[in-house]
Amino acid sequence: MRGRTLVSCSVLALLLAGCGGDGGDRADGRITLRFQSLAWQEESVQVNQELVKEWNATHPDVKVEYVQGSWDGVHDQLLTSFEGGEAPDIIHDASDDLADFAYGGYLADLTDLLPERLKSDIPRRSWETATFGDGIYGVPFLQEPRVLIANATWLKEADVRIPTPEHPWSWAEFEAITDKLGGDGKYGVAWPLKEPVSATLNLSLSSGGQLFHRGADDKVTVRFEPADEVMPRTVRDQVNADHSASPTTLGSGGSDTLPGFFGGKYAMVPLGFSYRQQIVQQAPKGFDWQVLPAPAGADGLTQGVSPQTLSIAEDSPHQREAAEFIDFLLRPDNMVRLALGDWMLPTGTSALKDPALHTTKDDWDIGTALATHLRSAPAQSVRGYPEWKDKVATPAFQEYYSGAIDLEELRERLEEDGNLVLARYQR
Repeated sequence: MRGRTLVSCSVLALLLAGCGGDGGDRADGRITLRFQSLAWQEESVQVNQELVKEWNATHPDVKVEYVQGSWDGVHDQLLTSFEGGEAPDIIHDASDDLADFAYGGYLADLTDLLPERLKSDIPRRSWETATFGDGIYGVPFLQEPRVLIANATWLKEADVRIPTPEHPWSWAEFEAITDKLGGDGKYGVAWPLKEPVSATLNLSLSSGGQLFHRGADDKVTVRFEPADEVMPRTVRDQVNADHSASPTTLGSGGSDTLPGFFGGKYAMVPLGFSYRQQIVQQAPKGFDWQVLPAPAGADGLTQGVSPQTLSIAEDSPHQREAAEFIDFLLRPDNMVRLALGDWMLPTGTSALKDPALHTTKDDWDIGTALATHLRSAPAQSVRGYPEWKDKVATPAFQEYYSGAIDLEELRERLEEDGNLVLARYQR
């Protein structure tokens, strides 16, 4: 998950003004690299800035300048900076935002720039999230599964089976349990689906859903098949048939559901793993919560992720030095620091073994147990995905979940309208 916005759009305007220049070279030969970070949580910003200072203290000839970015509108901000020749040398983004930049020639192919240590430490399934064509255009370094954050007291009093990564709930069992938990103005679950596409596609992998299918001609088409229906049908039934899910949170972001969760209105909320930090900070004293794995389908606990990534601008005159900084930033110990600061999981296998990520405190162990089930999100390499998501899929899923359209109309809009959009990018 990319993160929640804390930096305003006005800051982005300043960033654009500050990203220009002559590549950072000085007359004395000293190189300056601009690193635009999208870290937003206080702990994460602090760790990123500390690591930049540590690099600068030991690399006098290659200075890294920390530039604070924002997840808000980052795609358009980067596109503007690329087209204006003002892109940062090192770019923090998310893998599902890279396809258009990679195919458009704005990002450097990292295949021959990265050291073998880093390439071998990050699993292939993670590299697939940032691979487009024959090239690698980002280093996936932080990831988070979607989990269920539950009111532990409520579940205990209801005497329901508590799922574990070894024995998760099925989608059918999850629906039955939320139905049991709901009633008297309370709900078994609150789905925050203001941005429904990513959650739907990524959780649908558990039942074998793919949605995007690449043919022999390398062109992608949308097919909404039975395996794609399981997760969205469950949500719609919870909202409209069982009334076990709150209808009012469908248009909400994750943070918007927390007051109702703390107030005892919802037993569970599906959220990204990093939301634990907000819960620790905001939960009332004595509130007992726990992390549960998301429901499992025919493919078990498999779910899609779009890891946070570090890329290098194609126009950067110092790609080799930028790659060396990325390697430093993502040494196992440093990757652990970044993960703890963002309350997320590192992609690196060495970092994932760190004891700090396996503690029962704040349920780090539950998230770490899910790491091997994370796969490339279905839309990672699909050109035109941002437009398809915004113009077709988001309104279609929103209307389906609210009960305004049925499954057949959802399928028709995703496939017919969606393939018209994607076709423009695949001529």
